[in-house]
Amino acid sequence: MKEASYREPALKILPWICVRCAREFPGSRLRELTVHHKDGDHHHNPPDGSNWELLCIYCHENEHARVEDAKAGGGGEKDAAAPATHKPLAALGELLKRKRDT
Repeated sequence: MKEASYREPALKILPWICVRCAREFPGSRLRELTVHHKDGDHHHNPPDGSNWELLCIYCHENEHARVEDAKAGGGGEKDAAAPATHKPLAALGELLKRKRDT
């Protein structure tokens, strides 16, 4: 699939939230969300969206920069900050179930 052909299904399947920074995006700002391939293979586009995640343009750029830094042997110092504990999609399954039941 080309980007144009997987972006639209991804926006239909996935919630309009950046999975890294948890920012929510209204329909008027969807241009700021990008489809990131979890496995890095842009040709792997299962119709269930299992290889996609939505990232804001800033987090998407950061993700690819980190991958490139790692390939180059860089990365600098490790972050000492604790990992994020907020899980913006934790209740998604229950919400979808309720939606199906109505």
